Amino acid sequence: MAIIKELIKKESNGTISFGNYQLDEKKKLSDFEVSGDMYKVKTWSEITKLERNGTFVYESIPGTAVNVFKETTDEVSFFVDGIGNTQITLELESNKEYKVIVGERELGVSKTDIGGKLTFDVELQEGAMAMVKVIAA
Repeated sequence: MAIIKELIKKESNGTISFGNYQLDEKKKLSDFEVSGDMYKVKTWSEITKLERNGTFVYESIPGTAVNVFKETTDEVSFFVDGIGNTQITLELESNKEYKVIVGERELGVSKTDIGGKLTFDVELQEGAMAMVKVIAA
């Protein structure tokens, strides 16, 4: 698992991988179909953003590479690679509490805002994937 040269791809297990933080200029890919959903990714060194069916899903500042991104009704999980202190924002269910786990460390429980956004920071080292799990509390 590493940088996604094609910007977004479907994995054999049904998950998706996306993003390339090594790009010097912004690249976009739209209308990528997975199981009836249409995805759009925008990625480069400064930001990685994912939308599904025109709705916000994921954003990181600076950019990241996200592997085996999986969403269920109660959990979002993925591996993320990038450089340095990275802010990640996910859109989940509004006004709901979620437990955030990065690697072996629990970051605690956070409540989404009225728009369903949950933001947290991750310290990343290039080439060292960090596992992220966000679980409904």
